[in-house]
Amino acid sequence: MGAELIPARATPPGRIIRRELDARGWTQKNLAEITGRPEQTISQIVRGRKQITPKTALQLAAAFGTSPDFWLNLETNYQVHQARKRLDQSEIARKSRLYSLTPVAELIKRGWIQASDSLDDLEREVCDFLGIANLEDQPCLAVNFRQSQTYDPEVAAEVAWVKRVERLVRAQTVATYDHGQLCAALPTLLTYSAVPEGAGQVPTVLHNLGVHFVIVPHLPHTYLDGAAFTFEEHPVVALTLRYDRIDSFWFTLLHELAHIVAGHEGLYLDNLDERDGNDVETEANQLAQDWLIDRTAFTKFVAATQPYFSRAKIIAFAQSMGRHPGIVLGRLHYEGLIPYKNLRTLLLSVKPQLENWIDAPGPM
Repeated sequence: MGAELIPARATPPGRIIRRELDARGWTQKNLAEITGRPEQTISQIVRGRKQITPKTALQLAAAFGTSPDFWLNLETNYQVHQARKRLDQSEIARKSRLYSLTPVAELIKRGWIQASDSLDDLEREVCDFLGIANLEDQPCLAVNFRQSQTYDPEVAAEVAWVKRVERLVRAQTVATYDHGQLCAALPTLLTYSAVPEGAGQVPTVLHNLGVHFVIVPHLPHTYLDGAAFTFEEHPVVALTLRYDRIDSFWFTLLHELAHIVAGHEGLYLDNLDERDGNDVETEANQLAQDWLIDRTAFTKFVAATQPYFSRAKIIAFAQSMGRHPGIVLGRLHYEGLIPYKNLRTLLLSVKPQLENWIDAPGPM
């Protein structure tokens, strides 16, 4: 389709009213008497000081033998024409493009970009954040984005989240990565899961193994728990702490590590509320579960304990596994063996142990 044709000028309704009055030999006072409107009102409409309302359109239509739509359309076209002369539509189009690319207001709120009254400055901030040259470019991620390239608002927010992760990763220095060393270190890493304070040791352990670790709280409508991908030959594990519970932290962490250990290539953005995943997600879930709690031991514990999972029994089993009781409780909740409302005081927060890593590359 071609460009929209815009008339150089639009006819004011008052001009048409004057023509109709001249054709009939009427005065504005006559029209006021015919329509029952004050003469001052008719004068203001003729001079363009007052707009034609639906009621006025009906009165003019009856007086001049036209349709009400004729006068309403005339008024609308004239007002749009006048507004167009006062309005910079190109600026609105640029702002629309900005907000379609990324959740600008949320990025400003979090301090990821700087607010500015200058559209040029704001555009530069967004382009720099997304790593693009201009608004016509599409943001590119460090690895292939597994979801649709149609950037609807939710996907745009996910891309912005990954971009923030990438920026934090660039600010980190980690050791040389060796896949075998990571696999061998998992049992040692899991010893920290026995107490809440252990979560605070995870970033350092992973960095020493050559794995980037960052925490970026999820953006609205993304519903992300974590992500795994490779950046410049180093694995990246990113978490959101969407559910600030010890069981969620450890399961999400191990789910992302499972992607790395199993050699899953690409970018994995994980919403762990979704149980019906593909084969890759199913494998990552199973590995995370088995690493956290030995499958055979868990099966025996359930068989010997159900249906009465007391606090004392959960704590005793967790201690035998070298895990915090909240991790065992989380598994029981997930399996539907205990109602989610039960024993929730065991599901402690891990944020206090990870404050220095939330939306930051780590302690400086």
